[in-house]
Parts: sequence; structure tokens; C-alpha cells
Amino acid sequence: MNALDLIRRLHQHRMWVNSRLLEAVASLSDDHLRQPFAIGQGSVWRTLTHLYAAENVWLAALQGDEFYITPGDAQGKLPGNQEGDGAIRSLADLMTNWKETDRKWNEYLATLLEAELEDVVYRTSTASGAPKRFGTKRSDVLLHVCTHAQYTTSQLNNMLRQLGLSQIPDVMLITLARPEQVQEDKPKGATYHQNHGDATEQKECSDEDRQSQLVRGG
Repeated sequence: MNALDLIRRLHQHRMWVNSRLLEAVASLSDDHLRQPFAIGQGSVWRTLTHLYAAENVWLAALQGDEFYITPGDAQGKLPGNQEGDGAIRSLADLMTNWKETDRKWNEYLATLLEAELEDVVYRTSTASGAPKRFGTKRSDVLLHVCTHAQYTTSQLNNMLRQLGLSQIPDVMLITLARPEQVQEDKPKGATYHQNHGDATEQKECSDEDRQSQLVRGG
């Protein structure tokens, strides 16, 4: 596994975590979604919109748009404030928009070349008032998106715990990896054909089943 493979794996994990978070918060009332907390972005809702917006602005920067502002955000504030025109108002709309963001990220990552990781990516931020331009290696931006997501996810899980949610999402990468390995370790089934009159039905069987059929003359 090379550097590019590792980066893609981290982003696969990030998107998997996002899906688990969205599934977990789907049961919350709107009051709980927007209940104030003295951590992070201040509420479950603002934490989600911040995560979503950060993924959008950094993807835009990676693609050459250093001035991008997520639709619905007001300029001069942190990404995800959703205090501008066309702001996202419902969890359903956020989920729909996020699916499109994931699609764009997957498309970008699929065409990314390892030689591009050393390129400098520029982002002009207005979050603290006057515009400030920063240059960062593409590889570091790609890693930052994932580490920022993990940091913010920890804050969100803290809020969910305080809200009394019974099932806090398990967002560890190992939780994603273990069932994948179980699938990889399963023996590959062999394919054989079994005749039923004029029809031929294709079935999967293990080596043991196939050997049993041969012994019986099947």
C-alpha cells in the first residue's frame, strides 16, 4: 500500500464515519439537534454542517478554487455557519447534499495521482475577518480533512452521549476493517451446474460439497 492508497483509505473511513453519524442523529428531535453545548460548534446541528462545509471548501481548494464558500454559508464566518441565503434547514436536505459531496470526493480521489501529492494547494479564508491566503501541500490538506473530521466527530459523540443516546456510533477504523477482513478470509466458492430436466441452474458450493457430489456420482 503506497501513500496514495493510504490517503484513499482514510477518506473511505471518513465517509463511512459520516454515514454512521447521520444514521445515529436521525432519531433526534429538532430540539435535540439544535440544543446548545459548550463544546465545539455549539450543537449537534452546527457540528454536522461544519463537517459538511469543511469537506466542501477543501475539495474546492484541491480542485483550484481557493475562494469557495459552501452554499448557505455567510461570508466572514467559519464554514458551516449556514446563516446566509439558501441555508440548509433540515437533516434530510443535509443528507442529500452530503451524498453529492461524497460522490465528488470519490471522483476526485479516483483520479488523483501520487505525483500531485507534493503540489501546493491554496486556500483564502475569511473566517476571521480580513482574507488570509495559505499555501499547504496537497498531501497535508488531504490528511487534514480526515484528522479534522475525527476531531469534530469526537465532539459530536460527546454531545450525543450528553443527550442520552443509547447507541453512540463506533467510529474506529478497526471497526470498519475487521468485517472487511472476515469477508476476504472466506473461502472462495466454486461454481458448478446442476441439471433439472431441460433447465440448468448455476450454484455456488464449497470444495467439500463438490467432492461429496463426485463421490456420489453427482
